[in-house]
Amino acid sequence: MSEQSAHTQQTNSNQPSYTKLAMRNMVRKPSKSLQHFFLSTIGLLALFIGLSYLTR
Repeated sequence: MSEQSAHTQQTNSNQPSYTKLAMRNMVRKPSKSLQHFFLSTIGLLALFIGLSYLTR
């Protein structure tokens, strides 16, 4: 059992975390990251405005 847990621990430490991959992609492709950020912001604003209109 200790060999298996050591193996899984080693493979997990070799893989970069999701956060590190996301930060690396933001540095490599800043325009794509900004585009997704602004699209998400506009989508959330539209959702909140739509919900406030429906529930007034």
